[in-house]
Amino acid sequence: MIGSIAAEVFVLRKRASTWILLGIWITMGAVFAYAFPYVTYRNNGGGPGGEQFADVLPQSLVSNLLVGFPFFGGAIVLMLGVLSFGSEYGWGTLKTLFTQRPGRLRIFGAKLAALGLVLAPFVGVIFVVGAIFSYTIAQVEGAAVDWPSAWLVIQALAAGWFILAVWAMLGVMLAILSRGTALAIGVGILYSLAIEGLLSALTGQISLLEPLVELFLRSSAYSLVVELGVSGEAMADRGPGSFSGPFVDGGQALLVLGAYIIIFTLVSGFTLRQRDVAG
Repeated sequence: MIGSIAAEVFVLRKRASTWILLGIWITMGAVFAYAFPYVTYRNNGGGPGGEQFADVLPQSLVSNLLVGFPFFGGAIVLMLGVLSFGSEYGWGTLKTLFTQRPGRLRIFGAKLAALGLVLAPFVGVIFVVGAIFSYTIAQVEGAAVDWPSAWLVIQALAAGWFILAVWAMLGVMLAILSRGTALAIGVGILYSLAIEGLLSALTGQISLLEPLVELFLRSSAYSLVVELGVSGEAMADRGPGSFSGPFVDGGQALLVLGAYIIIFTLVSGFTLRQRDVAG
């Protein structure tokens, strides 16, 4: 099993799409979390006491980066999850894998384990990049360098990975159900924008939607990062990733996200095991 996981990790690392998506994610974090806010601060002639300036300092590392995980990071790794399985249908390699190796579920498990390992750089590298940017800005401006506690950083890394894992599993499920990539990515983005996004925005006008929206992936993911210090105001004006509630407590958010990842995994595994791959 370990050999199968290592082989799948090697395959994912060799794919250009993995590196492209990682590069896009890191670039988005560097530009929108640090470069744009800092340039705006400088153009406005602010001082070290400005709120926007505080957001790009080391003390705000966790909150400044985590706010991008529930939607923007999720959309990127959803595509990674789709490509990790959907490409196999397009290339016709799944049938070969299933005839040459024992057990569909064993291959499925190895692929999921590899995907989980590949997600680690999507979390770790962006925190390293954020730390470098925030430290550099603090040194240039002569501001104090106060890092968040190690425990908070560990919690943030774990929460970020968990949120991305749920989105990636949604992509895996859509790829297996649709047996491809294009439709799966389209449905995934449409779901996150049109269904979760629009219904979340309507909760302020239609209170009956609130219990439903509280069970959404986006709502639970944002609620989880709020528990780690991300402010509600930071989510309210982020383009397609904007979110203003409703929020749930951290325990419920973990349970809902855990339920999602279990459901996505079970549906994916059952479909992959029962359905004719070549059909």
